[in-house]
Amino acid sequence: MILTYSTKYHDGTTTYGGYSDSMVTDEHFVIRIPDNLPLDAAAPLLCAGITVYSPLRFFNLDKPGMHVGVVGLGGLGHVAVKFAKAMGVKVTVISTSPKKKQEALEHLGADSFLVSRDQDEMQAAVGTMDGVIDTVSAIHPILPLISLLKTQGKLVLVGAPEKPLELPVFPLIMGRKIVGGSTIGGMKETQEMIDFAAKNNITADIEVISMDYVNTAMERLSKTDVRYRFVIDIGNTMKI
Repeated sequence: MILTYSTKYHDGTTTYGGYSDSMVTDEHFVIRIPDNLPLDAAAPLLCAGITVYSPLRFFNLDKPGMHVGVVGLGGLGHVAVKFAKAMGVKVTVISTSPKKKQEALEHLGADSFLVSRDQDEMQAAVGTMDGVIDTVSAIHPILPLISLLKTQGKLVLVGAPEKPLELPVFPLIMGRKIVGGSTIGGMKETQEMIDFAAKNNITADIEVISMDYVNTAMERLSKTDVRYRFVIDIGNTMKI
């Protein structure tokens, strides 16, 4: 496997991914972007979009009337809310920050909002969800999330924390619940995701930057000061 970034091609050259000024690829690995999707706001869907679309489809959490929780309202989470709502799913955003409630409900169209540190709110939602998509990449307890699931509910991790999480087995056994994981997706599913996004006018919320702003953007990213994805305008940067 040759990764998009920081690995070597067969000829020894380095892969630069989205920082490349040009790329040559086999036609089987090209995604067609429909005309009604702006390229800048569609670009993050090729990573964040497919990362949340794929588990919604694969784990059958895409049926109208289902109730799905989305943990974390960031680059992955905000797109997960959009896709789930377009599938007809009831969506609850679960966040440590009460400040994100208005954003979740009014801007992204989530149906409800839970503050994960509020024990009363979490307790009131126990056993109400068919599935939970966990987008958080920091270390966090998953027992409260498992508790939100109905019998045979599914907790899907896509946030990839660097250190192991503690997995309580008893709640899984009692409720016949599943903890799973998901990464991006194959070419067929990625094209399906892009076509679904075009049909439902789904894009990522972005801030377009020039190449010379990248170091500042990385500093802001470390402070979670972005809503919700930076997109580098390589083409116009090279024309300057």
